[in-house]
Amino acid sequence: MASNGYLWWYLDALSDDGQHGLTFIAFVGSVFSPYYAWERRQRGIGDPDNHCAFNVALYSKEARRWTMTERGARHCHRDQQQFTIGPSQWRMEGDILVIDIDEVAVPWPHRVRGQVRVQASAWFNFSTPIDPLGKHRWGPLAPSARIEVDLQSPAQRWQGHAYVDSNEGDEPIHHACHEWDWSRSIMADGSTAVIYDIQGKAEQQGDQLLALRFTPDGSVQPFEAPPRQTMPPTLWRIQRRMRSDAPVRVLHQLEDTPFYQRSLLHSELLGETVQSFHETLYVPRLVSPVVQAMLPWRMPRRA
Repeated sequence: MASNGYLWWYLDALSDDGQHGLTFIAFVGSVFSPYYAWERRQRGIGDPDNHCAFNVALYSKEARRWTMTERGARHCHRDQQQFTIGPSQWRMEGDILVIDIDEVAVPWPHRVRGQVRVQASAWFNFSTPIDPLGKHRWGPLAPSARIEVDLQSPAQRWQGHAYVDSNEGDEPIHHACHEWDWSRSIMADGSTAVIYDIQGKAEQQGDQLLALRFTPDGSVQPFEAPPRQTMPPTLWRIQRRMRSDAPVRVLHQLEDTPFYQRSLLHSELLGETVQSFHETLYVPRLVSPVVQAMLPWRMPRRA
């Protein structure tokens, strides 16, 4: 990986009965890390392998958990088959993604421990730039998958639909991006429609819009994105947008932070009423000194 760069793997899932949800993100060169930002400011260069983190977010009425402990290089290892981050691990067993979780939540120190298994309808080898210079790239790995969740703490066992993708960059994300709205929607035929609506920095000359449909047989089909619909701002006053043919309804507000929001939405896409995971990242807030000073309370580090 390039110095000052980043790489992450993202998983989200919702149980078949709609009662449980989760998102996992495994970072190399965590884009949200205040420690990585401080290293770049002090030395002019940062080592992404020294700033790895595993973010776990669990959503249910019985138990909500959030963890994101950053770990230095001596606590982490990765190769083509696995990524170990402290006591947790992402690994491939044949064509099944297995994630072993052993983390401690913040701000209340509840243990989060267990395993999930993800089996894709098709594994994709697709990547596309999300900025004009091609320094930041994204691609789905398993846009449509089944998940089995078996957690001992908090006690949860369920199955549902899952989605896995990956982002990587050769420089800090704030060099190219001002804001983005991203969504993934399950379509009636089993395909997954993803919309990336990115506002670039002025010097990057323009915005980027990706609208791609990933089918169960492994094909990728571009489509015309519908118009932007505005939604009410979050409690932290983040302005968010969603591409939809009709007004958008927020079903659940999953995360609401000074620079980032995640929600579950109902919208209209390609002639269907769809349920979507949606996120907004507002980069100027992320890099502000006030927010950077707050982040260690949510993102402890083990060097």
